[in-house]
Amino acid sequence: MPLSGQSDFRSAIDFTALAVERTMDRLLPKGSDPEARLFEAMRYSVLGGGKRLRAFFVMASSTLFGVASQAALRVASAVEFVHAYSLIHDDLPAMDDDDFRRGQPSCHKRFDEATAILAGDALQALAFEVLAHEDTHGDPAVRTQLVAGLAQAVGPHGMVAGQMVDMDTEGKALSMGQITRLQRLKTGALISFACSAGAILAKASEPARHALIAYAHDVGLAFQIADDLLDVEGRREDTGKTPGKDAAAGKATFVSLLGRERARDQASLLADQAGRHLDMFGNKAELLRQAARYVVDRRA
Repeated sequence: MPLSGQSDFRSAIDFTALAVERTMDRLLPKGSDPEARLFEAMRYSVLGGGKRLRAFFVMASSTLFGVASQAALRVASAVEFVHAYSLIHDDLPAMDDDDFRRGQPSCHKRFDEATAILAGDALQALAFEVLAHEDTHGDPAVRTQLVAGLAQAVGPHGMVAGQMVDMDTEGKALSMGQITRLQRLKTGALISFACSAGAILAKASEPARHALIAYAHDVGLAFQIADDLLDVEGRREDTGKTPGKDAAAGKATFVSLLGRERARDQASLLADQAGRHLDMFGNKAELLRQAARYVVDRRA
């Protein structure tokens, strides 16, 4: 049954996770070559865990336009490879220095720092290799748009820039606008690409693309507010990572600026607003509307 046959978000995201896991398993290298340790670290960091929310955004946005499942699954896998690379590097001692990820030792703790760095580098390269392959789309122009879009989302004007700002502003007081910009870069840019990927694959109209980008903007901020709340209120058994890291590092967050209740209210407002951006798609966008609510209500 394709994703379009799902009506409940929980079932849909489980369906997506299974399908994307199988695709990633096929795309990831494996073997007993001298570089087998690198392959093992890549697979360890990607397979067998995670919500696959970004992959879901790719699949759900693709369903709006009837995109072929193989194309959507390959793009969803590329997004997950980049996300995994970012988590590997984020957990390194030089970054956020976290020993746990998804309920298990971080890549650098399971292997070593050098292997973790190389595994992250290799996953990022593999993501672009997948997008550039003709199996992802028959039109080279579409593949070029996908490669350019992901590069912009994760490069010096996207996720990497957000990580740099995040490190540079530790211990500093930030305004609401500064925190919003930081998180739009660090978290929101990749979510925005994932949400708009279906429109790129389908060569959809500009209004359709803009609607999905507006949705992603609000969902991305809601996601980060929920993450900030989980850092304060969550447990490692539920979240799979060490809580309280932001406060210990002196990081400015939506929660530190707004307080818990105002932050929770803001996340809920953003989720509702995100859903309204999808009015042009009617009932076809119901899973994306449910995803916006899930983002703020989740406990992990």
